[in-house]
Amino acid sequence: MKKGNIKLYGLIAAVMLLGPMGCKEELNLDNPNAPTLAGSVVDESGFVSFIQGGIYNVGFSRGADWLGDSYFSLPWGYHELMADNIGASASNNQITNIAQPLSITLDDASVLNNPAKQVDIIRVYNSRAASGAGNNLLYYQWGNMYALNNACNQILANTDHIQYNMDKATSIATIQAFCYWWKGYAYAGIGSLYVSGIIADDASPSVTASTKITNDYVDKSAIIARSNYYFNLAITTLQTIKASMDLPTYNSVLGELIPSICQVGNGGVMDPDMFIRNINTMLARNILVNKLSTFVNGVPGSPITKSLMTPMQSADWASILTLTTNGVQQGDKIFTARSTAISSNTIFTATSGNVAAQTAAKASSSTFKISERFLSYLSSRGDARFVNNFNTSSAYTDNYAYTTRYTMVNGGTGANSSYVYGNRTPGAYEVVIASSYEENELMKAEANIQSGNIDLGVASIDAVRTYMGAGLAPIGNGKTLAQALTELVSERRVSLAFRGLSFYDNRRYGWSYDVSLGGGNYKQVVIHAGTVNTNATINYNFLDYWDIPADETVLNPPSASSAPITNPNY
Repeated sequence: MKKGNIKLYGLIAAVMLLGPMGCKEELNLDNPNAPTLAGSVVDESGFVSFIQGGIYNVGFSRGADWLGDSYFSLPWGYHELMADNIGASASNNQITNIAQPLSITLDDASVLNNPAKQVDIIRVYNSRAASGAGNNLLYYQWGNMYALNNACNQILANTDHIQYNMDKATSIATIQAFCYWWKGYAYAGIGSLYVSGIIADDASPSVTASTKITNDYVDKSAIIARSNYYFNLAITTLQTIKASMDLPTYNSVLGELIPSICQVGNGGVMDPDMFIRNINTMLARNILVNKLSTFVNGVPGSPITKSLMTPMQSADWASILTLTTNGVQQGDKIFTARSTAISSNTIFTATSGNVAAQTAAKASSSTFKISERFLSYLSSRGDARFVNNFNTSSAYTDNYAYTTRYTMVNGGTGANSSYVYGNRTPGAYEVVIASSYEENELMKAEANIQSGNIDLGVASIDAVRTYMGAGLAPIGNGKTLAQALTELVSERRVSLAFRGLSFYDNRRYGWSYDVSLGGGNYKQVVIHAGTVNTNATINYNFLDYWDIPADETVLNPPSASSAPITNPNY
């Protein structure tokens, strides 16, 4: 990417050289005396501050001049909106327009039509001017993930120039594994959402960056392959550390790299085996979310006639089963993020820094409103998570998709000990950045179900429900494929909400595609004009993979051999 392409690229060198986070104990986002790579970063303490600044500040917080204040607010908010887990009425950053379905057919067969297609809205606002005005929704995830990737490039380019407190080889290897993990994460974020991308593995921008930049955009599958390359390189590096038996150095360095506010709850310093299990879960995710495993209107394997994804094959399910068998286990430490009470010393603020916080308030006034479709998966079966998180104290009505009778309660109702979906108290809510036990177990469940081991898969679903305090009776053995998938789809939706995953599920199930292509979401709850419809059909007709933002393509025009920079199916 050429210098100045996206704002985050133009700023990343200045941010990292002039103002990274200043201490290893806590994040320090605005310390003017923080060490600089070009100057005082010569020892481990300064380098750790520089690394924290690159990963947690530049990658997830810095540059977040939008609705909310981190990667986990607006970019993830788009995913949850398109998954129909939440709705929005505000015009900020196109949050209302991005997820308006093309049409809704109500129980009486009457049709509510939306005059604008999502793809038309996206392309009208895909310009540098729209980005400057905060209206180009394609900009945000692209910018954050490439900023994160470039931060890792800068770190990796300088590991050999630092004075370390303990064994140098192990210290460097630990930092490398940490960066390889985040590069794998960043490329996954690009390849899973955008139609193509750029492989950028040199530190840039810099005074010599122009000689290292490519304008060869490669297909999304090549970006996912690059993600897998770095995840596997992280595994190889961790295995080398494990073989060296120098775990004291590894634990010390990793404990410095992860901010202390991210080392509580499920977050913390993971041993090499735990770290590898986190990576295996992400490798499984890369397969799962980028291939079709359709389940439209309760029919397994229903065809989608036009898609940029290919259907899952038996070999894919076998690979997922192998990876998840050695994926995140219950009790493993994972990568998380939390707010602090000091707004200048945090990754995000407690009240607006993540999707859950922006939803956990009265529906009549909250940024996001909990969706009737999401809640139908909880309320219809007496799930304890419904009782503990939602009430009817404040409704929101607009007589289209986003009408809801419910409010998501900040911090839960205290009715039971089940999972709490959102908490606006500083430090109380745990953002799961990447892998988790529940995601891994549900991928294992799906792989077993799709491979014919239905009872094993159902047992994994039950395990997740127990873990999250759902208070539901066991599903039981002897289910058909369709019955087991119904339970699986339901549990993924309610267990993995607000983690930037839900749209990927709706896409691979086929729901996000136009009804004429075999898509759509059936038998849904929609409130319209005071009537509760329980058999509505929603025709979303959403882009399956997004175009590349103009902030990139205008300043870095694609080469003649580049992959398409817009989705050719729309």
